[in-house]
Amino acid sequence: MNEIIIRTDKATKRYRSGDVDTDALRGVTMAIPRGAFTCIVGPSGHGKSTLMHLIGGLDRPSEGSVFLESTELNRLDNNALAELRSRKIGFVFQFFNLLQGLTAAENIECALMLAGVPVRDHHARALNLLTMVGLEDRAGHRPSQLSGGQQQRVAIARALANNPDILLMDEPTGNLDSSAEAEVIDILMQLNRTGTTIVIVTHNNAIAAKASQIIRVKDGMVET
Repeated sequence: MNEIIIRTDKATKRYRSGDVDTDALRGVTMAIPRGAFTCIVGPSGHGKSTLMHLIGGLDRPSEGSVFLESTELNRLDNNALAELRSRKIGFVFQFFNLLQGLTAAENIECALMLAGVPVRDHHARALNLLTMVGLEDRAGHRPSQLSGGQQQRVAIARALANNPDILLMDEPTGNLDSSAEAEVIDILMQLNRTGTTIVIVTHNNAIAAKASQIIRVKDGMVET
C-alpha cells in the first residue's frame, strides 16, 4: 500500500452568518496516497474547494483534523503553517493571478524569492521551470502577451518554485479552450510521473479520466 501523504479525520468546516450556522463540510474522512493523481469532483457549492483549502492549510477545520504526512495542520500556529506550505505545497487556481506588470520569468522569480531560493539562482531557476512547461521562449513576455493556456502554464511553473511534494489545483482548466486544456493536462501527467502528488478540484471529465483516485463530494460529505 502506498504511503498516505494527506488525510482528514472527521473534518468539519462551519461558517456562521448572523445566527445561522452552515456546514460546508460535514465530518469528512479521506486519505490521499503519496504520488497519486487525485481528482475531487462533485456538484458546485457542495464543499470541494473548501476541502482543498483545508488540506492545503489555507483554512482550518471547525472540528476534526487534517494531516500532511504526520503533521496535524490545525495544531500549527499561523507562522508554522505558512512555513510548511512554503516547503511542501504548490497552488494553482482557475484564475491565473499573475502579476500583470512583470514578465513570465519575473512572476516565477517572485515565487522563488518567497521560497527562500538564493537571488543569484532566481533567473536560471525561472528559465528551467519555464522550459519544464514548454515556455522558455516566452520568458520575457508579460501576461497580456500570452494566451490563456500559456498563462496557466506560467502559473504551474510558479507553483513549482518551491519544488513541492504536492500540487493543489482548483479548476485549473476552467478558463481554457480544448487545445490549451490538453497542454495543461499533459504537463500535469508528466509532473505526476516524476513523483509529484497532484490533487485537482474539477468538473472536467477529461482530467477526471486520468485520475488514479477520485474523491466525490456531495452535500459536504465524501461519498463512499
